[in-house]
Amino acid sequence: MNANLQENIAPPKGQVVEATDLKERAEKLSALLLSDEMPDYDKNIIIRAMEEFCNYSDKMTEIRDLPKVTIFGGARIEKGSAEYRLAKEIGEIMSNVGYKVITGAGPGIMEAGHEGATTKNSVGYAVELPFEEATNGYVSKSKYLVNCKYLFTRKVMLLREADAVVCVGPGFGTMDELFEILTLIKTGKNIPIPVVLLEDESNPIWTKFLDFCKVLEKANTISHQDLYLFRICQNAEDAADYINNFYKRYHSIRYVGDRLVIRLKTPLPEELYKSICQEYEDFIGEWGLVYTDALPEESDEKDIIALPRLVMKENRKDPVGLYRLIRSLNRDVDTTSTKRQDR
Repeated sequence: MNANLQENIAPPKGQVVEATDLKERAEKLSALLLSDEMPDYDKNIIIRAMEEFCNYSDKMTEIRDLPKVTIFGGARIEKGSAEYRLAKEIGEIMSNVGYKVITGAGPGIMEAGHEGATTKNSVGYAVELPFEEATNGYVSKSKYLVNCKYLFTRKVMLLREADAVVCVGPGFGTMDELFEILTLIKTGKNIPIPVVLLEDESNPIWTKFLDFCKVLEKANTISHQDLYLFRICQNAEDAADYINNFYKRYHSIRYVGDRLVIRLKTPLPEELYKSICQEYEDFIGEWGLVYTDALPEESDEKDIIALPRLVMKENRKDPVGLYRLIRSLNRDVDTTSTKRQDR
């Protein structure tokens, strides 16, 4: 494992939200829910979802600023399998360097991730299912366990808190969650985060998934660039290295008007800076990629005010380009995860 992993963990999740009159909006919603204008069936869904999100917010308050990795994987994966071992290993590695480990709280891969993380570092979002144990024995004792009725509320929680996603031993649910996060990043609805598909070399299921994605590319339903949104790894240390290096230099992004601000932990080496400006010239646009101090609009984030920044004209039409640019910020570091992906 990379010796510097501890100091390169993901930044706090707190996202800047533009000021709005939240109280007024809440009052309007409350008035509608208390009126007779909405069917009780609809009211029940909305109120139950709100209850789940409020419970989630309360449970996450204490650890909101800590880095977290979400592990997705099949509930049917048995203990003793290679996939179970991989999930346990990545859970242990990431928790040892300061990450909380999130899963859907069930058996199989979810239990493996929490076994590696131990109860102390386990976060679980369980869903009510008639045919599956509600929670595994590790997260059931955690104070960061949230019970959900709806899969859609649970999915929001699983992805909203994630600074990284690792998928192991997939079933239908895992594939649903994987396609969800890839779609969110591709459309710019989720900030760029590392996505790792972790497989055992004796059962290269994600390599076969890549083959399927290439079929989609050939059919022109996805682009070749979309294949760079995930990395396939065959051991937990490489997976951890990939996540580590995503955050080694990159800290966070923020849109300020028509500008994109990329906050860095350290400046780029001069040669790498020139290389990125040239390679991503079309994505960066006419303003170029310019070093700057914190913008006045960033004064509300005093804890990161001193970080160096790169500013460019916003380009919301190419979220994959942004993802790839961030991945390139550590190209000067010679590790497995920073090598160019062979697609």
